[in-house]
Amino acid sequence: MNRLCTICARAGSKGVKNKNLLTIENVPLVGIAVLQALKSNLFTKVAVSSDSLEILSCAKEYGADITINRPPELASDLSGKIPAIQHAVKTVEELSQETFPILVDLDATSPLRLIEDIKGAVHMLESSGCDNVITGCPSKHSPYFSLVERKEDGFVELAKKSSSPILRRQDAPECYDMNGAIYVWKHDQLFYNQALFRARTQIFEMPQERSIDIDSIADLEMVRYLAHKNKRFTSVW
Repeated sequence: MNRLCTICARAGSKGVKNKNLLTIENVPLVGIAVLQALKSNLFTKVAVSSDSLEILSCAKEYGADITINRPPELASDLSGKIPAIQHAVKTVEELSQETFPILVDLDATSPLRLIEDIKGAVHMLESSGCDNVITGCPSKHSPYFSLVERKEDGFVELAKKSSSPILRRQDAPECYDMNGAIYVWKHDQLFYNQALFRARTQIFEMPQERSIDIDSIADLEMVRYLAHKNKRFTSVW
């Protein structure tokens, strides 16, 4: 089955400047994502989309099959990720004259995911009949128990109410923090609209230590520490 992997890595970032080119164990983040995709042996093609020629050159150096110049309107701070993925897929299909029934996007800022996570998320989509798969880890704070939101009057209440009071966190329904590491779609579902959730969206669970998305200097330092400490993370780089 033809599968396409996209990696969307724009130049701009408010949290950490030029973060997609920062290195973990001497490998840039965009290069790590490319290597993970290639070494999974799942994909017919691996494509990187960016508004940065430096990022695209780096991606090519690490083995990306196709690099895509992302239009400015899809690379601003206000741009959504799904339109950028849709643009990348359309570009690859036009260039290759192929259609890819299974589409996977890897976030360059989630370098601690393992190849087994990528394979597991793809297998979940292909074996379960769901529309798409997202990844996440068990939530630290349950909206039924310890996550609150501010009301219009300035006071707070639980973010999600239950029919009866929940007195222990363990009794709350299972909730997950999305980690953005891996997204998997059937082709028609990606292009159905620009929303992430479908009628049959499933989540592939990853542990917290593999779910760190680099969005701050503290995240970067933690990822560098874990990667240096546990060579399992870096074995395919």
